[in-house]
Amino acid sequence: MSLDAVLKSTLDEAGLKYDRRGAGRYFVTLPGTRKLQTNCWLVDGDHAFSVEAFVCRRPDERHEDVYRFLLQRNARLYGVHYTVDSVGDIYLVGRFGRETITAAELDKILGQVLETADGDFNTLLEIGFGTSIRREWDWRVSRGESLANLQAFKHLVEPARPHEPGLTES
Repeated sequence: MSLDAVLKSTLDEAGLKYDRRGAGRYFVTLPGTRKLQTNCWLVDGDHAFSVEAFVCRRPDERHEDVYRFLLQRNARLYGVHYTVDSVGDIYLVGRFGRETITAAELDKILGQVLETADGDFNTLLEIGFGTSIRREWDWRVSRGESLANLQAFKHLVEPARPHEPGLTES
């Protein structure tokens, strides 16, 4: 079976939304929970198969902490790794030998992309966008707007509770 046929049948069997954009080029949408969707390119090139997925835009703050997190996370990833583009936006990328891509391998690669982008998303936002999250929270509270999609970051805006000492025996 050709690599193009493997890509198409694997994406179809997984029920993923995708657009074929030329020979061997697929734009795939991976559904998530924290990051509602991860857009991913699958490209059957002349010499290699590649995957590229956008994770989040350039952090507003604490760049060093974000990059440290990405580098440490790279050590635990299968087949893909974090990188940044020329403006600092964060991606997951991977390059593979064309002959290594089977349905099972593609499933593993897409699973790693989804688990990583979705699983790390809130952490990246907390580290790189904490000030913006707090400002958005305060703005919504002041206007009586919904905080539903910010609940994962509630701990960033709630004041730290002082230690409540227990009863001591006399």
